[in-house]
This record gives sequence, structure tokens and C-alpha cells, in this order.
Amino acid sequence: MAESSPQEVTILLQAWRGGDSAALEKLMPVVHSELRRLAHRYMVREKAGHTLQTTALVNEAYLRLIDLKRIEWQDRAHFYAISANFMRRILVDFGRSRHYRKRGGDVQKVTLDESVFAKPEPGADLVRLDDALSALAEFDPRKAKVVELRFFGGLSEVEAAEVLKVSRETVKRDWRLAKVWLLCELRDGPKKDEP
Repeated sequence: MAESSPQEVTILLQAWRGGDSAALEKLMPVVHSELRRLAHRYMVREKAGHTLQTTALVNEAYLRLIDLKRIEWQDRAHFYAISANFMRRILVDFGRSRHYRKRGGDVQKVTLDESVFAKPEPGADLVRLDDALSALAEFDPRKAKVVELRFFGGLSEVEAAEVLKVSRETVKRDWRLAKVWLLCELRDGPKKDEP
């Protein structure tokens, strides 16, 4: 299948939002390879032998996407950002269910350093990173969204700026500050009053 244009994806998204169910059927083959790429980015960060596979992650995200009824799709970058968010949520939920501390899960402390943002190490603790990202979102939602779009969604600075409706420089600054904050949060580990 030939590579689709960003405009084609945006047009199909808008038609789907307008109630055209045939647009969704046309959209999914067009975006499938990009969704697989996003899923693969997540899966390489998981421990070897993970029971959830790339195809299953794409399928689960697809099922969640088709259940969305009232989303105002802006463009293709927005679609991929939402898709990446779903994939992250799926993996975090999966990780929490398998390793939940109250059920005796074998939670292991993992150090995350700057290199993980450029080239993630296999087996990075996604649940712990998600907790840190949720903490960041409590006091600075935009910086958390920048991390989600750039790190998890694989969007460029320009694409993230489009989704957030801010300048590229704002995304660049938020990205730098959020990385430092997350690195400090992950390095310090859980608080003393946590189990």
C-alpha cells in the first residue's frame, strides 16, 4: 500500500468524527503501519518474554479507538498522540495487574537515566515511569503531555507543538524540564511512607 498523506488521514478522521463509519474502515489500513511502529516502540522497552505482543497491543488500542464517540480529532498527529496514550495505558494496566505489590508482585527498582530517552533499555519499569509522569501531570499537565507525545508517541517537536497549540520552543523547553524532573523523581525512588 502506498504511503498516505497527512491530509488524507486528517480528512478521514474528520469524516469519522462526523459519523461516517466507512471513513473508519478506510482509515485503519492507512494508519496501521504507524500504529504498529508505535506499539513496537513500547514493546522494545518491555522485559523479554512479555506475554503481550505488538499485534495484540495494536488491536487493543484499535478497540479503544473505535469506542471513542465524541473526540474532536484535530489532525493525524493528534490521532497518533491519542493512540500512543492508549497503548501506554494498556501496558501500564497490564503491568499493574501482573506486578501489583499487594498481590506479591515482584516489583524491582529500576534506575532511569538520560540515555533512556534517546535509546530505551529493554525492561524499563513502565509502571514506575507512569507513576512519575502522573505526579508531574498533577502540577504541570502540559509538561506531562509533552513527555507523552514525544517519548511515548514518538512525535517530533513540531508535531507536539501542533497538538498542544504552543510554539516549538515551548515544547523544547517543556521537554528539557520534564526530563530533568522525571529523572530526579525516578532516581529518588518511592517515598518512605510508601509500601
